[in-house]
This record gives sequence, C-alpha cells and structure tokens, in this order.
Amino acid sequence: MPPLRELREDIPLLVQYFLSNHRMKKSIETVRPEGMQALCRYSWPGDIRELEHVIERAVILSPGSDLRIPVFEQVPAEDAPPSSSSLEDIEREHIIRVLKETKGKIGGSGGAAERLGMNRTTLNSRMQKLKISRQQV
Repeated sequence: MPPLRELREDIPLLVQYFLSNHRMKKSIETVRPEGMQALCRYSWPGDIRELEHVIERAVILSPGSDLRIPVFEQVPAEDAPPSSSSLEDIEREHIIRVLKETKGKIGGSGGAAERLGMNRTTLNSRMQKLKISRQQV
C-alpha cells in the first residue's frame, strides 16, 4: 500500500471515517476548510496511524462541534524551510524572522528580544556575532 502522502485525495475520507469511529462522547459536525487543507498538505511521516492520532487529539481539544486541528500539526514537512548546514545558520534565520515579525524592534514590550526570551543586550551581541544588521530586516 502506498504511503499516505501519495494518497492525499483520500485524506478527507479518512478524516470523516476517524471522526465517525472515535470513542469520545463528543459530536463533531464540521471540519474547518483551512484545517482540512493543512491535513492534506502535511507529508505524514507517521502515515495513517499518525493521521488517526492527530484527529483523535483534535477531537479532544476542540471546544465545540467544530474540529480544530492543532497549530503544530499544520506545519507541513514539505513546506518547511530547507535545513541549514549549521546551528549558526539556523540561529541567524530565526533571529532575522523574529526581527521581521517585530518590524525591526529589538527591545521593549513586543520586541524581538522579549519574543526570543533574552535580554536586549544579549540579542544585540548575538546579532553582531552572526553579522545580522537592521538592513536585513
């Protein structure tokens, strides 16, 4: 049998099957379209069993009759950025991404340092070490 990532058109049917056969006393009536799209885009390295566990967890975590797929499940492996060759490269990319999200704000409330869980001075020295300038943001 081919892997689930090659049977993406079957994922909505499998989701409905798992929803109709779950052991919870909860009635799930709808699946949000963006959730279903995320499930169809995901590469499913754990195959069909992983899909079943994701649906079971989503049933437990969904507050009402609308199935909500947890955010961590919505990061498809195929859309993930290519892996960098070193820890420094990964750190540089992460700091630049957070700086872009904070529109270049380093310190203060909502700044990159706060989001990264470090002091402003530590972030500044890390930026110097990694040769990150504000112009890159």
